[in-house]
Amino acid sequence: MIKAGIIGGAGYTAGELTRILVNHPQVELDFIYSTSSAGKPVYAIHQDLVGETEITFSSKVNTNVDVVFLCLGHGNSKKFLEETEFSKSTKIIDLSTDFRKTEPSHSFIYGLPELDRRKIESAEFIANPGCFATAINLALLPLAYAGLLKEDVHVNAVTGATGAGTSFSGSTHFAWRDNNFSSYKAFEHQHLSEIGQSVLQLQENFDHKINFIPNRGNFSRGIHCTTYTSFEGELEDAVGIYKMFYANAAFTHVVEEELHLKQVVNTNKCLVRVQKFDDKILITTVLDNLLKGASGQAVQNMNLMFGLEESTGLKLKANYF
Repeated sequence: MIKAGIIGGAGYTAGELTRILVNHPQVELDFIYSTSSAGKPVYAIHQDLVGETEITFSSKVNTNVDVVFLCLGHGNSKKFLEETEFSKSTKIIDLSTDFRKTEPSHSFIYGLPELDRRKIESAEFIANPGCFATAINLALLPLAYAGLLKEDVHVNAVTGATGAGTSFSGSTHFAWRDNNFSSYKAFEHQHLSEIGQSVLQLQENFDHKINFIPNRGNFSRGIHCTTYTSFEGELEDAVGIYKMFYANAAFTHVVEEELHLKQVVNTNKCLVRVQKFDDKILITTVLDNLLKGASGQAVQNMNLMFGLEESTGLKLKANYF
């Protein structure tokens, strides 16, 4: 059994991780560390876990677990690791932005299985991708691999309220969010750097802009993303490129039908639809921002790191009705 720990246990991503790991056949959840909720049963915060586990939030960290998931606010993971020394055998999966940019100062591998599966399998440290970044990367990477990103890319995506985390703000309050829609961080969202990094990994000569408009939706979870750019070939050529690129992907599937969020919410899937309009290719991607966009992908990465079947513990049912 893999002994696992969670740091920052009271947030949405930690709650999703707990739900997955208490039912994972190869994992023993050793501790869930939380400074704000220490001593409380986990189900006091994540209330759907009543009857699922009796584990309580811990004020102490076991530094000898096999794997630890960092579910801390952006900027806090790096600080936490500077203050806490885990055993040399402990694998670390960070869900923040702190280590997603590849640089000599750290040895974290960017954990998008569809991009770097082999590196993930041998990695000790994983930087789990952002939710928008996952949806946009999965729309662009097949074209980048084929060297076919030849002009600017345009992206419009909408995410549910859980994408903003559990901290309260004016834009997460129900009275503001209900029956409402808005955009934010146009052209400067923090996920753009990791998207550009991934595209350049497959198409080194890409020197165009990725124009991204993120939107807030009046629903709890899910990302619906539309991406378009120029494409000179036929639709059949494009579909063939995507199906070949994702032929061995455990959770990313190319489909022909119109996509909607109820197909993927509560699952670790990303569905991809490719369409052609005149000289433009339109790629639609949908996923659950808390699962394939965060905690589900983190467990997917853990499975690869420990030599398990990639889908172990992740065969989840969509809430279709």
